[in-house]
Amino acid sequence: MSDLKITNLYKRYGNVEVLKDINLDINSGEFIVFVGPSGCGKSTLLRTISGLEEISSGALEIGGRLVNDVAPSKRGIAMVFQSYALYPHMTVFDNMAYSLKLQRISKAEIKKKVEAAADMLQLGPYLERLPKALSGGQRQRVAIGRAIVRNPQVFLFDEPLSNLDAALRVATRMEIAKLKESLPDTTMIYVTHDQVEAMTLADRIVVLKDGVVMQVGTPMELYDTPQSLFVAGFIGSPKMNFMTGKHAESYKAHTVGVRPEHMKITPNGSGVWSGKVIYSENLGSDSYIYVDIGEEEAVIVRQDGKTPYHAGDTISFAPEADLYHRFDETGSPITTGVVTPVKAASIRSANPANSAKGGAPDAGVVGSAGAVAMPASKTSAKKPAAKVASPKAGTVKTAAARKAPARKAPAKPKA
Repeated sequence: MSDLKITNLYKRYGNVEVLKDINLDINSGEFIVFVGPSGCGKSTLLRTISGLEEISSGALEIGGRLVNDVAPSKRGIAMVFQSYALYPHMTVFDNMAYSLKLQRISKAEIKKKVEAAADMLQLGPYLERLPKALSGGQRQRVAIGRAIVRNPQVFLFDEPLSNLDAALRVATRMEIAKLKESLPDTTMIYVTHDQVEAMTLADRIVVLKDGVVMQVGTPMELYDTPQSLFVAGFIGSPKMNFMTGKHAESYKAHTVGVRPEHMKITPNGSGVWSGKVIYSENLGSDSYIYVDIGEEEAVIVRQDGKTPYHAGDTISFAPEADLYHRFDETGSPITTGVVTPVKAASIRSANPANSAKGGAPDAGVVGSAGAVAMPASKTSAKKPAAKVASPKAGTVKTAAARKAPARKAPAKPKA
């Protein structure tokens, strides 16, 4: 069994408590990810599990055995660090076999274990190479292979992908996911600050702050039902938008949070909030619009595909359906009461698309299959609104139609 139980664990350096009353039950075969900001204690907690740091008080059990005073080498644990820590003068085979040689295991058994781990990690063709002849991702796989051959009860990963570039991070993350499937009975504990690694690899995520466990749950539990303002803002990238003061009054909350992908742009100033675009990012598959509504940080609105909005445009937006979160002044979630948010004041910007009167919302809202409501062209601004055909759902306007209009008041329709 490789289950792990932590009870009332504290870690102190002098009078400073860096881990405070940690209580965790980790099931055999689970993939657990520790996340949190720098200095939250996630790496320290990992090191106390490994035995590299002593426990000040509390209990740590692995497989039902108390291991507080058990040496690291006797705990049935293997650890993979951020640095590869490979012996530069040894081949890949010798690096992976070194710990087995120290245990005086037979050469035949060593060869069998190393080759099995190499096949699992696709390192077979590189066994006779030195580390300097390998890429960063291959070196990290050698470090993982060196841990696999020990057949540990528990794998510990301390930010193993931090030294890799973006492409190698994706490839190596996939290798770790495959490793997880190949070793279903081995418990894995993984420390990272990377949101993608946490959300894609974890069975459950442990969020820490200032040495305290803030919430434990599956990736989607933390994403959909954060139990504090901190967790809501930490899980997810880009992070959740927070509106306070007058911007949260209609939600009967101290703070209301909405994720960028749950914001929809509304026509005619009919949204809950309105503001000026200060920056927009077109990423091809999607876009992010940064809007100033008077909060300390800009509100981020995500749109599918390219956005027609640019700096200086005024837009109105609101959460999709009930996809928002309410928090009280302590940062705790509010789950009671029914709210009916009021609409934002009508906006009369120089953009004809924003100042047009009447009309039902277009199909072009964030996350819909319809077209995004585009700023009208100069020509269309001179015509009565009733004669302008609405874009059909799923249509895409031409480049000319996407251009923002000149900064002048819209012409009045003819009588």
